[in-house]
Amino acid sequence: MVTEIGHFIGGKRVAGSSGRFGDIFNPNTGEVSARVALASAAEVRAAAENAKSAQPAWAAKNPQVRARVMMRFLELANAHRDELAELISMQHGKTLPDALGDLQRGPQVAEFTIGIPHLLKGEFSDGAGPSIDMYSMRQPVGIAAGITPFNFPAMIPLWKAAPAIACGNAFILKPSERDPSCPMRLAELFVEAGLPAGIFNVVNGDKEAVDAILDDPDIAAVGFVGSTPIAHYVYSRATAHGKRAACFGGATTI
Repeated sequence: MVTEIGHFIGGKRVAGSSGRFGDIFNPNTGEVSARVALASAAEVRAAAENAKSAQPAWAAKNPQVRARVMMRFLELANAHRDELAELISMQHGKTLPDALGDLQRGPQVAEFTIGIPHLLKGEFSDGAGPSIDMYSMRQPVGIAAGITPFNFPAMIPLWKAAPAIACGNAFILKPSERDPSCPMRLAELFVEAGLPAGIFNVVNGDKEAVDAILDDPDIAAVGFVGSTPIAHYVYSRATAHGKRAACFGGATTI
């Protein structure tokens, strides 16, 4: 029986409800190894509502508390690195040493965010002008989302998720539907590390899920890595809906 992969919402795996699925192939054998649920716009909206409900309490946590969750996540990611590498290899086709390299670069970003109490410090300028003082404050935007490609199923999702979460945001990840198992497992490890339910959600899907993310009124920022033509599309549609957008185009696809 072929395994069915749903989504990760509210701190747990949930089955897809759209009735649409995509095949996941094992590049090492050419066989279909699993089916992944392709989210509807309604399912993306449900994930956003879940994240919206969870985010204020997470943002209210001391930055030190958020940093400790990152520290524990790094311990778990290292303890499960062989398991994660096998998931990458089975769905992407990387050799195990190459998959372990993917798992080195991503956690390095999470490691950097352990310093978030210092990185979030604002600035104050006394006497910037006549009777004028200036100060800056760094605050979370609310909900951020990441749309990430097939070629680095651990590294790029962590590049997007770890800084957003450390800064007090909730995060919705739409990984490539061709190799979603590693991102799903990373989400589970974050919850095991102490991340509250609803702060890191994974919604699997195709263009319908992407468009729903770009149009959703509660998602304030979007990060994308993929092919150049799609990067122009994502940036234009996200900014048209008032979102902050960071898009990198290259030789990859979503």
